[in-house]
Amino acid sequence: MIRFARPVLFLAALLPLAWLVFAVLTGRASANPAEDILLTTGIWSLRFLLASLAITPVRRITGWHRLIQYRRMLGLFAFFYAVLHVLSYIAFDRFFVLGEIWADVVKRPFITAGMTAFVLMIPLAVTSTRGWIQRLGRRWQLLHRLVYVSAVAGVLHFVWKVKVVIGEPVFYAVILAVLLGFRVVWRLRRSGAR
Repeated sequence: MIRFARPVLFLAALLPLAWLVFAVLTGRASANPAEDILLTTGIWSLRFLLASLAITPVRRITGWHRLIQYRRMLGLFAFFYAVLHVLSYIAFDRFFVLGEIWADVVKRPFITAGMTAFVLMIPLAVTSTRGWIQRLGRRWQLLHRLVYVSAVAGVLHFVWKVKVVIGEPVFYAVILAVLLGFRVVWRLRRSGAR
């Protein structure tokens, strides 16, 4: 069963995209399919990013060390959906006008946060291969701590976009706070044990 876990996870991670394409092509999307594409890809990017961050706490609490092998795939799917999210913003929201995109990044805080999250994910995705891990050595772990900043920026992007501090954005913010808080507590306990 475990040998099928990776392909099953891969196919499951593509289901949101498959459903989105199906909904748009069959008229099951809302009256604004472009907005559906933008929101769905953004939400799933954040979900996969948080899922990849959840691997370490779950592994440490449960002792299921095999989970670590799925963290990279979850992170890459977070980046994949982020790419689709940014491309849909560029295409549907700004119609490929680079000047307007840059003006958005500079003037609108939620766009600034979203672009920050996305830009920080690029080196993480590029250096996620075994070759890069070996090349960078200890610096690889230091570089990949950018994921925490990216996740915080992603949550801020969502909270600032909806302009209300209730509901789904708060749900993701609380999950992120718990995941980051776990890491702080774990590190403090380890340093105290020494």
